[in-house]
Amino acid sequence: MFDSLTERLGNTLRGITGKAKLSEENIQETLREVRKALLEADVALSVVKQFIDQVRLRAIGQEVMQSLSPGQAFVKIVNDELVSVMGAEDNSLNLSVQPPAVIMMAGLQGAGKTTSTAKLALWLKKRDKKKVMVVSTDVYRPAAIDQLRTLAAEADVNFFESTTEQKPLQIAKDALSAARKQFCDVLIVDTAGRLAIDDEMMNEIKGLHAEVKPAETLFVVDAMTGQDAAVTAAAFNEALPLTGVILSKADGDARGGAALSVRTITGKPIKFLALGEKIDALEIFHPDRIASRILGMGDVLSLIEDAEQKIDKKKAKKLASKLKKGKKFDLEDFRDQIQQMNNMGGIASMMDKLPGMGNMAQMAQEKLEANPFGQMEAIICSMTPGERRYPDSINGSRKKRIAAGSGTQIQDINRLLKQHKQMQKMMKKMTKKGGMANMMRGMGGMMGQQPPGGGFPR
Repeated sequence: MFDSLTERLGNTLRGITGKAKLSEENIQETLREVRKALLEADVALSVVKQFIDQVRLRAIGQEVMQSLSPGQAFVKIVNDELVSVMGAEDNSLNLSVQPPAVIMMAGLQGAGKTTSTAKLALWLKKRDKKKVMVVSTDVYRPAAIDQLRTLAAEADVNFFESTTEQKPLQIAKDALSAARKQFCDVLIVDTAGRLAIDDEMMNEIKGLHAEVKPAETLFVVDAMTGQDAAVTAAAFNEALPLTGVILSKADGDARGGAALSVRTITGKPIKFLALGEKIDALEIFHPDRIASRILGMGDVLSLIEDAEQKIDKKKAKKLASKLKKGKKFDLEDFRDQIQQMNNMGGIASMMDKLPGMGNMAQMAQEKLEANPFGQMEAIICSMTPGERRYPDSINGSRKKRIAAGSGTQIQDINRLLKQHKQMQKMMKKMTKKGGMANMMRGMGGMMGQQPPGGGFPR
């Protein structure tokens, strides 16, 4: 997300960052480029105008002109205003009500409501240790109820059965009653969507809202619709007292127009980003961290939180102990690391959150497309336990057998063995010194690239 905007703003602001002195002229010139970048990212025109006016007002004032590093002060203003546009206040869910707290999911058909319902249920269960029940009141879309049932089973949360013969209002009533009886902390109601906003849809959802009195009414919107997402959210907000927004399919949106428009147009905060198809791919929307990502400053806090949640600590401890004893990092360990990185969204996702990586995330993704993690795992699984422990024993005839067993080519085996050697060297360095620098050098080597020595902005 934000790839194109990050690249455009990065190129624009890089020219002004190191300047010892700023004039009205070069500020205006930079703001023209920033304006173009935002419009190309499909940010709503009214939001762009407000943003540029605010930055100009602060930049031409004493705040920048009297700064010892005016270029950096200007970038800080851009960062602050990005945070302001996306909503600087606390965006957490307010579930401090008598249980069960009801969360209603609203939005157009195809926006990702059902998937987001399951993702939110899993998030509440894992992060907040809540007992969650989900229910579908979508009696119009074929297989909507079946889809939520399947996702609820995957998330291991309670699912309230409903049928297409029932009325949505009755389903919601019965689900609320069942949630009370089963002492659930949260009930998430997945409502029906339509291809466009219509009176029938709005009347139905208003009736549901009046019946279940939700603590949170979240509007799920497809991030790839750009500024149209904000317009749709505004229309829903007129009919329903929305409390927040979930941006779905955010990983497929390279522009970021929706994220930068929704808050200003609706007045409602973005609470979550739904990224990818995996059921655990949900992030809290932190405006300050997102602004840092947009400006290429990374998002280390989110990376640390990801690691805390998704890394298998037992395996990590076991590997650290093994390396400290002087034992080699073998292919079994390499497979474990591939799985751990995959759990965190892959190398591209991790690099995207590191400061100063620039286009490295995209370059890494392009390189991995030819050799995805799934293929690497298949190769290692086609080896014997002895070959995994002693990779140097893998000769030409063994490579042929492994390639045939994993459906790959011999060059794929050679590439994996080379990457393993590089990872082995990285692990050796980490056990001696540790530190992010060594880790990133190792990752860069694994991808066939060396990460750049600095980063923008410094």
